[in-house]
Formats: sequence, C-alpha cells, structure tokens
Amino acid sequence: MSKLRHIRPEGMANAPSYTHVVGASGAETLYISGQVAIDADGNTVGSGDLAAQTRQVMENLQTALRAAGATFADVVKITTFVVDYEPAQRAAIAAVRANYLPQENPPASTLVGVQSLAADDWLIEIEAIAVLG
Repeated sequence: MSKLRHIRPEGMANAPSYTHVVGASGAETLYISGQVAIDADGNTVGSGDLAAQTRQVMENLQTALRAAGATFADVVKITTFVVDYEPAQRAAIAAVRANYLPQENPPASTLVGVQSLAADDWLIEIEAIAVLG
C-alpha cells in the first residue's frame, strides 16, 4: 500500500483545493496521459462548455485510475491545461474537481493557460500522477 504525506508548509498560504507538497512512497507509480473531453466513442463532450468538459475529463481520469486499481485518493499530482485561460474560469474548474478529488488531502496541482490543445473543440486537458502500494 502506498504511503502519502500531505505537507502544508508553515509560511505558505493554506490552499484548500490543493496541497503544496505531497510525498509518496509505494511499489508502483502511474503516469496518466492528459485526458480531454472525449467520450468512449471518441466524440467531444460539452463543446464550448468548460464545466461540462472538465466533468468529462475527470470521468476519463477516474476510468483510467480504476483500470489500474487506483482512485483519486492515490493521485499525488495533477496538471491542468486550459485554452485561453482567464482567472474567472478557475471557479468552474474547481467546482467540478471538488466532486472527484479528496477534500481533506487533495493532490499537488498546477494550472497552466495554453494557446490551444490537440483539437480545436477541446478547452481543458488534465494529466495525473498516482502512487499505488
């Protein structure tokens, strides 16, 4: 079983939606490719709707984690890429993420604004790293 340490360093602002430092030890590390808003048939979900696309991305991540015998509790780091990012969009993303990520010990997290993704319809892509025991 993996052992995770969620560290909230003194002298840094407490961030309830992510953890500044996550230490992990375990027998297997999973690197999950960036997931986008496509369904099992390869169709884009939620064209033009960031919240709907974020939900599909999180569902895809959940499916990938389950396939490896993991859950979001095993995720130690996520990186989010958002097309033409504006800070006002963060609330929509955070509201969806809150339904999937552990509230007490969320993973380390980075959000990056990008010019575009691999397809014109995609607004968001999220990759994850998880540690299993």
